[in-house]
Amino acid sequence: MSPAMLNVLVRMMLAQAQESVFERICLPGIQNEFFMLVKVAQEAAKVGEVYEQLHTAMSQAPVKENIPYSWASLACVKAHHYGALAHYFVATLLIDHQLKPGTDEDHQEKCLSQLYDHMPEGMTPLATLKNAHQRRQLGKSHLRKAIAHHEESVRQVSLCKKLRNIELLQEVLAVAHQRSQLKYTQHQEDDDLLNLIDAADIISKTEQEVEIILPQFSKVTATDFFQKLGPLSVFSANKRWTPPRSIHFTAEEGDLGFTLRGNSPVQVHFLDPYSSAALAGAKEGDYIVSIQTVDCKWLTVSEVMKLLRSFGEDDIEMKVVSLLDPTSSMHNKCATYSVGMQKTYSMICLAIDDDDDDKTDKTKKISKKLSFLSWGTNKNRQKSASTLCLPSVGVARPQVKKKLPSPFSLLNNDSSLY
Repeated sequence: MSPAMLNVLVRMMLAQAQESVFERICLPGIQNEFFMLVKVAQEAAKVGEVYEQLHTAMSQAPVKENIPYSWASLACVKAHHYGALAHYFVATLLIDHQLKPGTDEDHQEKCLSQLYDHMPEGMTPLATLKNAHQRRQLGKSHLRKAIAHHEESVRQVSLCKKLRNIELLQEVLAVAHQRSQLKYTQHQEDDDLLNLIDAADIISKTEQEVEIILPQFSKVTATDFFQKLGPLSVFSANKRWTPPRSIHFTAEEGDLGFTLRGNSPVQVHFLDPYSSAALAGAKEGDYIVSIQTVDCKWLTVSEVMKLLRSFGEDDIEMKVVSLLDPTSSMHNKCATYSVGMQKTYSMICLAIDDDDDDKTDKTKKISKKLSFLSWGTNKNRQKSASTLCLPSVGVARPQVKKKLPSPFSLLNNDSSLY
C-alpha cells in the first residue's frame, strides 16, 4: 500500500475510535441538563470533525480511485449526522434551560462562551443566558442548521446504492431528523422568517483524545503455530529430509549401541554397526524425532537419554529422519526424482526415447535427399506410389524386427540415462 492509502486507513480507524468514545458517553443516557448537553454537543462535534477530515482525505487524487464509493459516502453521511446532533444538543440547552435563582451563572457563561469561536453579532454569553427571547432565537437557528445537516445526510445515502440497502442506517437518520423537526415545530413562530441570526459552528472538544498506541507483544503470551514442526533452524524449507523411519531395537545389557549429540533435536552419534539399533536401520547422524509416542524434536540430550534409559531392556520404537544431500546430481538432472528411488520409470522412458531419436537422426543422415527435378521420373514415381498402386516386382528382403529393449535392462546401464 502507498503511504497515502495507509494514512486514509489510519484516519478511518481513528474516526471509528472517536465515535466509540461518543457512544460510550451516551450509553448510560443523556440527561437533559445544561452542562451535560454542552459536553455531549462538543463530543458530537468532534466526531463530525474527524469524519469530515476522513472524507476529505478519501477524496484526494492518489487514493480516490482505490477507495470504495460506499466508504467515502458513509464518511460524509456520518460527518453531517454528528454535526446535526451537535447543533441539536446546543439548541436543546438554549431553549429548555433558563437561568434560575441559585444557578451558577459564571459557570454557564464560561461553558457557553467555549462553544463558539465568537458569538453572533450583537450577542454576549451572559446577556444571552439572561434573555429568554435571545436564547430561543439562537436555539432555533441551531435547529435549522441541524435539520439542514440531517437532510444532507439523507441525500448522501440516497446517492449510494449500497447505503440505500442498509435499513438500520436509514432508520437512525430518519429518527434523528424527525426529532429535530419536532423540536423546531414546537417552538416555531410566525416571525421566524425575520430571524436573521446565523448559528456559529460549534467548537469540538473531547475528554478522551484517541491516539495510536503501538502493541506490546511482549505482554501477550502466544503459542507458535509451527512449534510442532520442531526448531526452525533445523526443520526448515531450506533442507530436504527423508520420511520418518521407524527403528525397533532393544538396549542389550543397558547399552543402547550409540551415543547422542546436539541440542533440540538430538542426533545419533558413535553408532555401533553391530548393535540392535544399527541392524534395525539406524544411521550415523540421524535426527531423533520421536520415541514411542513422545515427541523429541524439542528435547535435549539429557532428556532423550533419560527417556531411553526408562525402557530398560524392553522393545523401543524410535523414529528418525536423515538429512539429504542438497547437491544431489540426480535431483538437478531430473524433476521426477524421488527419495528412495534413484532411477524412476519416467527416466527409463526418457532414455528409450533418446535412443530412438538417435537412431532416427542417423537414418536421416544416411538417406539421400531427392532433388525437386527428379520427382517426375518413373523410377521415383514407382517408389513413391500410394497404397492403391500395384506393388513393384523385385527381390523381397526379409524384414528384421527391431527388438525394443526392456526398461529393466536399462537399470544397469548408467550411460543410457543421460
